[in-house]
Amino acid sequence: MYLVGGIAAVALIGGVVYWRASSAGGTPGEKEDPDLAALMAPGPLPDLSLGKEDAANTIVEYASMTCPHCAEFHKTVLPELQAKYFDNGQARLILREFPLDGLAVAAFMLARCAGPHRYYPMVGALFDTQETWAVPGEDGKEKLLLVAKQAGFTKEKFDQCIGDKELFNKIVETRTRGHETFGVDSTPTFFINGKRLTGEQTLAGFEAALSGAASPPAGPASPEGETPSQSEEPSGQ
Repeated sequence: MYLVGGIAAVALIGGVVYWRASSAGGTPGEKEDPDLAALMAPGPLPDLSLGKEDAANTIVEYASMTCPHCAEFHKTVLPELQAKYFDNGQARLILREFPLDGLAVAAFMLARCAGPHRYYPMVGALFDTQETWAVPGEDGKEKLLLVAKQAGFTKEKFDQCIGDKELFNKIVETRTRGHETFGVDSTPTFFINGKRLTGEQTLAGFEAALSGAASPPAGPASPEGETPSQSEEPSGQ
């Protein structure tokens, strides 16, 4: 894991957000757990729960749609958590956007545009197909459109969604808040009832954290990347 500095170049090209990031060194030290009330306070976008909103435990996940470790969690560990903890009200998941690149921003925009009740199914579809659309050097827009069409998007709705500057800015603000307020510097980063858990984890790691035992060691994670400048909004279509 590492932090980077500098300013990213942000553009909306053909309806898809891109940014170019430069890398700089720096290894973060151990971070304190955030204040739970601050962590759960409303942010730029409404929190959407997977599981019952009054669940006894809350897992907040900061993820990127182009992060392979995040995709692995959503494809393998999340179904186990849902069966063991979410369906019976013992815990819930709140996913918050922490895009590592412009294509991840566009993917998160599509998930939000799917609507509150279709958000997690759309997230799941995007993670399931990540290897087909999150490919460096290829036209991510066209590949994302194929996934979106399978989820019921028309070409018009797709273009309107990824051209929405207000939604783009709120996703960027969510990422900025995660980094500056809660010290998120890699994905996935989890907070279990406010207790930090970083990197890809097994079901056993979550079980230990939910039981109040000592947190497992950090697992594999994708580095932070670059936060787009708020002043560099995408242009219109």
